[in-house]
Amino acid sequence: MLFRQRGISLIGMIFVGLLLAGALLVGFRMIGPYREYFALQRIVGLVADEGNNGASESEMRKSYERRALIDSIDGTVKSSDLVFRKQGGKVVVEVEYTRKAPLVSNVSLSFDFKASSQHSRK
Repeated sequence: MLFRQRGISLIGMIFVGLLLAGALLVGFRMIGPYREYFALQRIVGLVADEGNNGASESEMRKSYERRALIDSIDGTVKSSDLVFRKQGGKVVVEVEYTRKAPLVSNVSLSFDFKASSQHSRK
């Protein structure tokens, strides 16, 4: 009785491995920008809370700079990029920015983020 062999060939295994490696590369390159975004979202919420407690705009900007330095966000978003406004008696702090993450050679991933204190509160 003859049995047919089943399974994946060597070429197929290499192809699947390359696809998996590419997906892992993209996934690992996305970690940095998203970690930075979530830290920025948290900081913006804290700065808005300070504004609700009576801090001036310049004090909120200095607070942001200190917190951003601690969380290593100091190069991406500057305090001058923050937009302050009042909505319903509460201070809302927002910032929009683009972050590029190098992938391979001259290929980069581009992320457009918008962090707001309005969305960070529960």
